[in-house]
Amino acid sequence: MTPPQVPGARLRHGRVALALSFFVQGAVFALLVTRIPAIQVRYGISDGLLPAFLAAVPVLAGIGSVGTEHLVKRVSPKTVLRCVQPVVCLALLAVGAVGSLAQVAVALAVFGLTVGALDASMNMLGVSLQRAYGRSIMLGFHAAYSLGGIVGASLAWVGAHGQLPLWSLYGPVVAVSVPLVLLSGRWLAGRGDEGGGGERQGRSAAGSPVAMRLLLPLCLVMAFAYIGDSTVSNWSAKYLQDVLGSSEQLSTVPYNVYMVMTLLGRTVGDLGVRRFGPAPVVRTGTVVAAVGFAVVAAAPDAWVGMVGFTLLGLGLCVIVPQTFAAAGRYAVERHGPEASDPTIARLNIFNYVGFLIGSPLVGALGDAWNYRGAMLVPMALVLVTLVYARSFGSSPARYGDDHERPRTIDVGRGSNGL
Repeated sequence: MTPPQVPGARLRHGRVALALSFFVQGAVFALLVTRIPAIQVRYGISDGLLPAFLAAVPVLAGIGSVGTEHLVKRVSPKTVLRCVQPVVCLALLAVGAVGSLAQVAVALAVFGLTVGALDASMNMLGVSLQRAYGRSIMLGFHAAYSLGGIVGASLAWVGAHGQLPLWSLYGPVVAVSVPLVLLSGRWLAGRGDEGGGGERQGRSAAGSPVAMRLLLPLCLVMAFAYIGDSTVSNWSAKYLQDVLGSSEQLSTVPYNVYMVMTLLGRTVGDLGVRRFGPAPVVRTGTVVAAVGFAVVAAAPDAWVGMVGFTLLGLGLCVIVPQTFAAAGRYAVERHGPEASDPTIARLNIFNYVGFLIGSPLVGALGDAWNYRGAMLVPMALVLVTLVYARSFGSSPARYGDDHERPRTIDVGRGSNGL
């Protein structure tokens, strides 16, 4: 086995710049979703119309991700990221500052379209950098996103506690974020930069993505992981208060604990991948997440329920970053490095599929059956990841070694791959 190259200054700077982009995006997204009640009140959005507004954002984000799949055939993911991230930030400000329902609808539409392109391009660059480094670093980028989410949610709490207008909460954040991402964008690095080819090589044409039928196992894993994540983000407070009898104040704690555990799990997760390999880490995360859902469903009181949500944070946090990494490695195996970017964009669509399905699925099951039983459904879906765990690779991979090929995607029980 050829030892991985020591990353040069270009790659180290690119890693820091990309982590900053993940951080800013985590903060911006948290500032939007945690202030939805205030947005509803400001623009007089009815309870009947609100679900349509909320569903439109992930639908448009999926469209933005599809567009990015084709866009990166002409320009590099670095260019996409540098263009769309300031627009995402400005769209957040517009959501808090415009004056009518029609205008906020346009602002949310712009946010959705550009956030899809942003998520896709960030993960494209993360997979490329991981390959250039020759070791697992993908979880670290998603840890930066989690940290940004914690910071954004904390700022949102300050704004709500101080009854700040939305524009006065969003304005300073955007005023800092836009110059920051514009400046750091100069240091982004991706495919082609590891060889010193610079921007010219980084703009080499993207190839064909892996066919959807072959990518389907990882798409399902991505969607089911986000169903689990959206269950926590949308239902943890209601579940603790209505089912487990907690106070209103205590019901806000589980999601904060979940986010902190997500940050901690992702911070150390790359070390686990380097030591044990991606598949064992994904299997462990899946089992921990399933146990978390089981504890939540069976919890006799709120404190035990919070233990369950803590386990969910530790378990779910490793699945999504490793799914992106596995898709990138598989694309390289089948079609070469140029196929990685459009494959990542295609997989990223299922981020929004899971987000879109998760909340209404649990709500409908809770109303028709009961919320304890409803928690077992995302648990069962997440456990499907065990069926496809071999697709992630079983040994500590040297991602920079072209001769070491990852396992093919296992499309079913007993399959030997493709």
